[in-house]
Amino acid sequence: SVGKKTSSNGLEKRPKLRFPSFDEPYILHRIGDIYAERSERGAADMELLSVTMNGGVMQRSEIEGKDNSSEDKSNYKVVRKGDMVYNSMRMWQGANGVSSYDGIVSPAYTVLTAKVSICNEYFAALFKNYKLINEFRKNSQGMTSDTWNLKYPQIETIKVYLPEVAEQEKVASMLVTLDKRIAAQATLVEQLKKYKRGVMRAIFRDKAILFSETTKWKSVRLGDECTFFSGGTPKSTDSSFYGGAIPFIRSGEIHSDKTELFLTDDGLKYSSAKMVSKGDLIIALYGATSGEVDISKIDGAINQAILCIRPSWINKVYLKYLLEDRKDDILNTYLQGGQGNLSAEIIKNLIFDIPDEGSQLVVVDFLNTMDRRINSSIMLMENLITLRSGLMQQLFI
Repeated sequence: SVGKKTSSNGLEKRPKLRFPSFDEPYILHRIGDIYAERSERGAADMELLSVTMNGGVMQRSEIEGKDNSSEDKSNYKVVRKGDMVYNSMRMWQGANGVSSYDGIVSPAYTVLTAKVSICNEYFAALFKNYKLINEFRKNSQGMTSDTWNLKYPQIETIKVYLPEVAEQEKVASMLVTLDKRIAAQATLVEQLKKYKRGVMRAIFRDKAILFSETTKWKSVRLGDECTFFSGGTPKSTDSSFYGGAIPFIRSGEIHSDKTELFLTDDGLKYSSAKMVSKGDLIIALYGATSGEVDISKIDGAINQAILCIRPSWINKVYLKYLLEDRKDDILNTYLQGGQGNLSAEIIKNLIFDIPDEGSQLVVVDFLNTMDRRINSSIMLMENLITLRSGLMQQLFI
């Protein structure tokens, strides 16, 4: 377990959280006294390595879509197992890690080899700590995030507080275990989402599950079975229209239970914005979220980029799942090359086979259960990430 310890001496530095049995103050060191730069050049036939944004050093052959056959490797740097490797331009995004392989990396990377006895995994985590990243920013040659270039001369003079190696290993072991747990949870979330997509295809396209020979079907044009309306945007130059109490839902917020903008009563009254109710079916027509569909989580006003759909007898949650399943087909059919926008007319003219109301409820109950499982898995993953973020702030100085 990790116990709380605080410094009783302002000149001594201790973290907010520590493992039991460790109480010595952290010691200040120059990074250049701990790491030297490995700058030897490698051979073209050595294993080509790359550092991913989540901090892992991977063999390029394992990264999907990476074709390295035409690269000029004459200037590539040698990496030995156990070396620290980081992307000189992307260090601030967490692109660093400890290599499990011998190999070579492009000149865009800096390779560090330990000069003293240390725990490399501890430093891999330390290099992602926000305080050290701020020091990296100060020492970077570049002036903006697009031009940061953190070579070895820019980091060797930076000083860091370190515990003894045994404590480094304890901290690193815990964070590595937590990282593996987060990665496993992320994999589970993706597997559940993939499974849901397959189930939806079986339901809506193949009619292979949840239906029976007694299911009654009706081919419908949505425009004949639903009412539709979209909204508008009050003049942005009129400050009296904004800052009120009415949530203003824009296309990027249809999945959210909060909005960035709020309208006043006048903003709603003197514009084409229209109110939707919590529980209404809404679909995004424009922009990056075009085709995204959800049940509104709030009462609020919508702009022209959102279409509200109110079915007569079709279950709105069933229709949500149906439109979710057909999103890519709709976009590929009506937005050639990803250009253009959807419209109310396009949605109205969609034709679907809809089962009887009892069968719709069976589908809704089944997919709602799946969504609850996915959402609980996402929440657990987010909690683990929050836990890690908190530990990162309290385990390092």
